[in-house]
Amino acid sequence: MADVFLHQSLSQQQTLAPQMRKSLEILQAGTLELSQLVQQALETNPVLEDQTEIISLDDDGSDPEEADSLEYMNETDDDWRDRTILEGKSTPWTSEDEERRQRIYDSIVAPETLQQHMQYQLDLSMVDPEIREAAQVILGNLDDRGFLDLPVKTLGMRMGLKPQDVEEALKLVQSFDPAGIGASGIPESLLLQLERTTGKDTIEYKIVRDHLEDLARKRYPQIARALGTNVERIAEAASRIGRLTLNPGGEFDPTGNPYILPDVIIERDDDGKWYARLTGEHLPNLRINDFYKDMIGKSGTDAKARQFLRDQIRDGRSLIHAISLRQETILAIAHKLIEHQSAFLSKGPRHLRPLTMNDIADELSLHATTISRAAAGKYVLTPHGLMEMRAFFATGYQASDGTEVSNAGVREAIQKLVVAENPTKPLSDEFLTKALDKQGIKVARRTVAKYREQLNILPSHLRKTF
Repeated sequence: MADVFLHQSLSQQQTLAPQMRKSLEILQAGTLELSQLVQQALETNPVLEDQTEIISLDDDGSDPEEADSLEYMNETDDDWRDRTILEGKSTPWTSEDEERRQRIYDSIVAPETLQQHMQYQLDLSMVDPEIREAAQVILGNLDDRGFLDLPVKTLGMRMGLKPQDVEEALKLVQSFDPAGIGASGIPESLLLQLERTTGKDTIEYKIVRDHLEDLARKRYPQIARALGTNVERIAEAASRIGRLTLNPGGEFDPTGNPYILPDVIIERDDDGKWYARLTGEHLPNLRINDFYKDMIGKSGTDAKARQFLRDQIRDGRSLIHAISLRQETILAIAHKLIEHQSAFLSKGPRHLRPLTMNDIADELSLHATTISRAAAGKYVLTPHGLMEMRAFFATGYQASDGTEVSNAGVREAIQKLVVAENPTKPLSDEFLTKALDKQGIKVARRTVAKYREQLNILPSHLRKTF
């Protein structure tokens, strides 16, 4: 029998305290995410308040029309009731107040979803109950693009529907707006859109139906020979096909075009010098409510309530400090970016210099991971548009004249060469490499190919037009 031994060892392991975890979460949070975290804290921590939105429910000088503004719409039931208590108001919450609040909430219109849009059209359709039931099942299985990935026969079998009813229901759904809905994929969706606009007996319809792969590779001569026409006619048809949508349900996607708020704005002052400023208008101005701080000192306050308030005040102060530290760190990084990338700000992406997070971390006496967390998900509004803060940090190459060029600068140089090329004789990766070399930028051909793909530029043989 094998001997059994007990061993005792001592080791050190670093663990993050809850406050430190929260601080790192705040530092890494993007603008909109931070707004949500702060709003959640306001809803869950009673001692926190936004001092920029303190309002009075029974202010005699208030304007009734002002009370129906977006500011009031954004207030929740608890916020209104809590503020009444916090300000020492003893006015009861009347049924009239409740009705008024409900009218405001009822007036808020949510964006129409694809399912709602399709359901409305189905409700107006005069069809048999069996067809309506099958159409309802199809609508429930459409993805965000409006496509039906599951074969319609399989769907009918799973739901116990008659095949003929499902087929009729599918035709009904495909007749709804927008065109292309209810297709099994992009090819069928394009055919449905063409059928709605130009009809089936057109060259566009035939190209999509029979020569879609050749179209994607711009094999216009092959298509022209197969359809008995000339290349110019095929090119015109390809242009019209290119105006069709690949995502018919995309216009109803609430996340399809998210609104990005910049964290930092870099601009010139009156003396022409670059400076950075934070955009904090969207963030609440948090503070600890004095009412609860005074409660801790009162002799009549229950011991458990006093401890609860202490914990909430500690958490609230920790959150306020973490937000303040986040803002200070982001602004400090922005100032350093101005120092290192002033040429980019003045002249454009071609002059973006190679820069690492270690460089900034050393100058600010911070750890590189702190810089990484602070830059993650943050956006900077520059004279050249909105860009991620991480885009300022890039590796690069040294030009023949000794200047440093970032990989973003190399990509821009490639982009300019392709834009200026002769479309009948597009530049190959080898030629692009030689052209960059003439500009003093020495990069390998495989690197040029990689950057070309990152720019979504097709290879030269696929860019050629006739």
